[in-house]
Amino acid sequence: MPIEADGIKLVTLLEAGEYIASLPKKEHDAREWRSAMEALLLVVERGGPTMFARIGIKRALNRHYVPELNPKGKEPHWGRRKLKRDQ
Repeated sequence: MPIEADGIKLVTLLEAGEYIASLPKKEHDAREWRSAMEALLLVVERGGPTMFARIGIKRALNRHYVPELNPKGKEPHWGRRKLKRDQ
């Protein structure tokens, strides 16, 4: 399944490696991209699971995403379930 990155579809490991290599130096040296490169090399050189490379690239692409915090926490359960004997 391809990964969408800046309007480019990364389908193969080679395309993912070329995309990482084409990043600006400041972004290329970010910790998340270095981890993605290590995972990619693990897959290519050692035959590791391709899911490692996919996860590494997805995490690097989404490193600035901050999930919205719900201050309420868990949504309340409105009312109790009535048992057959209580009816």
